[in-house]
Amino acid sequence: MTIWTAFVLIAAIVAVAMLVGARLNARPGPSAEARDDQREQELQAEIARLRERVEVLERIATDSHEAKRLSEDIDRLRDRD
Repeated sequence: MTIWTAFVLIAAIVAVAMLVGARLNARPGPSAEARDDQREQELQAEIARLRERVEVLERIATDSHEAKRLSEDIDRLRDRD
């Protein structure tokens, strides 16, 4: 084996290693999926809180409440955040 054959062989090995490494880095790992699941759960919880607030606001707007009950509903909404 000549020195030039060794250089070509080493260059080929390095090129293949770089291609394999680039392909592995391009794939989304399980950590990205886990972050997506966690974000989805956070958004679902926020939607549930907002729906509860809307229900209370609809009840406030449509029902005739006493001042005390109205104040309690508003305080309860504030305390959740």
